[in-house]
Amino acid sequence: MNKTIRRASVLTLLLVFALLVRATWVQFYEGQALADSKDNRRGAIETYAEPLGNIIVGGRSVTGSAPTEGGDLAYKRTYENGKLYAAVTGYASQAYAPTQLEGIYQDVLNGTDPRLKTVLDTVTGTRAEPGNVVTTIDPDVQQAGLDALGDTKGAAVAIDPKTGRILSVVSTPSYDPTSLTDANTAGEAWKKLTADPDKPLTNRALRQPLPPGSTFKLVVAAAALENGLYGSVDEKTDSPDPYTLPDTTTDLTNENPNAPCENATIRTALQYSCNNVFAKMAVDLGQDELRAMAEKFGFNDETQDVPVRAYTSVYPKDMNRSSTALTGIGQFDVTATPLQMAMVSAALANGGESVSPHMVSQVTDSGGDVLEDHTDADSKRIVSSSTADQLQSAMETVVEKGTGSNAQIAGATVGGKTGTAQHGENNSKTPYAWFTSYAKSDSSDKEVAVAVIVEQSDAARSEVSGNGLAAPVAKAMMEAALKG
Repeated sequence: MNKTIRRASVLTLLLVFALLVRATWVQFYEGQALADSKDNRRGAIETYAEPLGNIIVGGRSVTGSAPTEGGDLAYKRTYENGKLYAAVTGYASQAYAPTQLEGIYQDVLNGTDPRLKTVLDTVTGTRAEPGNVVTTIDPDVQQAGLDALGDTKGAAVAIDPKTGRILSVVSTPSYDPTSLTDANTAGEAWKKLTADPDKPLTNRALRQPLPPGSTFKLVVAAAALENGLYGSVDEKTDSPDPYTLPDTTTDLTNENPNAPCENATIRTALQYSCNNVFAKMAVDLGQDELRAMAEKFGFNDETQDVPVRAYTSVYPKDMNRSSTALTGIGQFDVTATPLQMAMVSAALANGGESVSPHMVSQVTDSGGDVLEDHTDADSKRIVSSSTADQLQSAMETVVEKGTGSNAQIAGATVGGKTGTAQHGENNSKTPYAWFTSYAKSDSSDKEVAVAVIVEQSDAARSEVSGNGLAAPVAKAMMEAALKG
């Protein structure tokens, strides 16, 4: 063999080897990335080749599938009463990545979850029949929350304190997920929804933490009792009125200048929402003790899954004393989601024990066999039963003859705490109206905890309050839960 032929042969072998290496690299290392690429339609074609599995609420499917007309995607997702359940289901779209439960359980719902495969499926390589997701949502409580929030911008969460079952997740304004399901029309709907200044795609109940205002005073009171700063909710506190923020000349005022807030007991301070009492209490406890109690309730938890990942509710670090005082009234850099504040009320209503909140009870295959069961949720003790009992008593005083009177329910024992959180620099924007509460039926073992925030409504600024705007929403949801 002459030298030229030998060199050409070596070069050819090297080129073949390079091609083999590249093919192997693409198949084994870049294959998944190519399969997941938004430009690769094979995944979408496979996903929508058959009807999807369903999300179940109250024993009924709130999702479905419908044939499409033309194109290479045979089916599209449909929603029954989509605006009502959008904060729960999210959307499954031919054009966009799925969200909420649709996203978390997409493999179950499209039949690609390995747990769904039968022996025959494995042998033939065919896609399994899709499974279903059974939620804990109570349709009556969900409807009551949406109706009561109405045209306001806000959110609400309802939890069964004894089981951790999330009965309702409402975020307003809502949207219809059906508008995003069809690839031919989703683009225009997406532009409209993302351009809306009210952000209807934002799940305010789980994923928008805001200053909790005076509802956070429950956490401060729990820390004071648990750390022995005060022996009971009826012991006088050391609380001058007005209270000058430490190391400043700024006096912290109370909403009601005539309220009996000077040296008030915790019960009276919650009843009248006395800022001076809880600001000084926060300083006396110290930020570390207060943060420790907040974290027991769930603040600063970056992995709060229900199973949708909730945004972290925050109690800050490294503050000076005046900032620590402001955290005692739920301001400065304290933030919370409605889920978090519902968890606070739920733990107190449940004797100081928190049961992990969850909005999925079971995941099943197409025949109803259970793949996942979440009916026995984990629990942990937050405060002693004595502290919980005392704070329940004080919260009931708030509703019976304090700032939460609009949450009273005939035939039920109701406890709550109002909050009005400052919004904007120097409180220049409309405040947030909060209410966190629980209700226990006097004639059955039913109980529920609810937290509501109203971010914006058509009420005049002077009329914005937790009792005026948020408490009626909580009442409607609690009534629906106790009747259900």
